[in-house]
Amino acid sequence: MDIISQLQEQVNVIAALSFNTFGTLQRDAPPIRLSPNYPEPAASLSDETINIAEQPKLMSAALVQAAKQFDVLVAALPLSEGGEEAQLKRIAELEAENEAVGEELQKQLEAAEQELRQVQELFNQAADNCLNLKKPE
Repeated sequence: MDIISQLQEQVNVIAALSFNTFGTLQRDAPPIRLSPNYPEPAASLSDETINIAEQPKLMSAALVQAAKQFDVLVAALPLSEGGEEAQLKRIAELEAENEAVGEELQKQLEAAEQELRQVQELFNQAADNCLNLKKPE
């Protein structure tokens, strides 16, 4: 797998971890009092609550690890040679090459369309000749 695909995959991993982390935090968050007009929510300290307290730490660690892996992949990207000026020159060369190839393809397309018109004309002439040779019944 190339480095760009690995980066895309790592971004997907980070997105999934973030989504799951935020969803889990939202789902498992203990109730809080929103207004003095409401009664104090019941606080229950159970084994599950203690386990829930550890989840954010584990999820944060996984998210940090994924971000570090992303940084490693970014660092592995090849450096551009020659700087911005060389890149712009290469882009101009590629655009010129693309333009030349495009013109050549356009010429070939026009030639193919002309040949198609000739073949269609010959086919029509042959069909007309065949129809004219038939004897009326």
